[in-house]
Amino acid sequence: MTTMKDVASAAGVSTATVSRVLAGHAAVKPETARRVHDAASSLGYVLNPLARSLRQQRSPVWALVIADIGNPFLTQVARGVEDVARTAGYSVLLCNTDEDPEKEDGYIAIADQYRVAGLLITPTSTRAAVDGLLARGVPVVAMDRPLGSSASDTVLIDSRRAAREAVTGLVDAGRRRVACITGPRRVFTAEERVLGYREALQDSGVEVDEDLVHYAGFNEAGGRAAAQALLDAGPVDGVLVANSLMAVGVLGVVRERGLRAPEDVEIVAFDDAPWTSLLAPSVRVIHQPAYALGRSAAELLLDRLEQPGREARTVMLTATLDPTPTPASTPASSKDPTTT
Repeated sequence: MTTMKDVASAAGVSTATVSRVLAGHAAVKPETARRVHDAASSLGYVLNPLARSLRQQRSPVWALVIADIGNPFLTQVARGVEDVARTAGYSVLLCNTDEDPEKEDGYIAIADQYRVAGLLITPTSTRAAVDGLLARGVPVVAMDRPLGSSASDTVLIDSRRAAREAVTGLVDAGRRRVACITGPRRVFTAEERVLGYREALQDSGVEVDEDLVHYAGFNEAGGRAAAQALLDAGPVDGVLVANSLMAVGVLGVVRERGLRAPEDVEIVAFDDAPWTSLLAPSVRVIHQPAYALGRSAAELLLDRLEQPGREARTVMLTATLDPTPTPASTPASSKDPTTT
């Protein structure tokens, strides 16, 4: 029976390269991919994850554990994972934790019971209970947020840098009371965005007022509650918001208070949901490569399945910011944002 090793030998490449080509890995050179496909065709080799899984006593299924399927960012991440998995012959078991550590623990246990071939996860914290899976040789890939284990592969987006760039732009445009509305304290990305926010203010010579930093749920209700508390306490002329769902809540409160966005309050939010273009210019967007994050994570998992002994890798992707913010309007900025 023809094996992947036979194909690799015929094509003059490694078995890992054969796996990547047959899984549709975009980073392989076209000439290399052609040699692999030609070799596989001539030898009659077909990628068979089921047979491989039976040898490993694992099912041809990946568990995808994500924090909130209602978040458009994570929906795109899931799509990137699923596209790679399907091409490679795997099915995906989708598990939604709602940012609940207990639900997360339950789904990880279920994944182990189902003897999945691998786990991809956006963990609720670095303490997610994946050690048992790793000890049994099940590969784990952390997405968007790292795990405490050094044995798992990781794909992150440099949101700290993006937050720093966004807040620096707000200050350069004349905004002086810039707030930050972010997610729960235990979540890595929530804290990274606060760190970028603080660094930008410090680098710009603006005093950091911790009263302008609000932690809330990563959803519209969380953004709304945080914005109400923020504006009840005093005026602001710029806000960095941790995701697009929160931004909807923030924008709603800003408009209810009789303020104009972006003239009175410039809102910059992470994530470009399909509908964020309808909010322009009210909300500027920090675009995160969600689909690429999912694909990269899935490709790391495929690599790990072919090379279980290799060292863990971390991939860092880049977020990009919309064009220059709107200059602050002095008369509009003097309005009392607590007035309904």
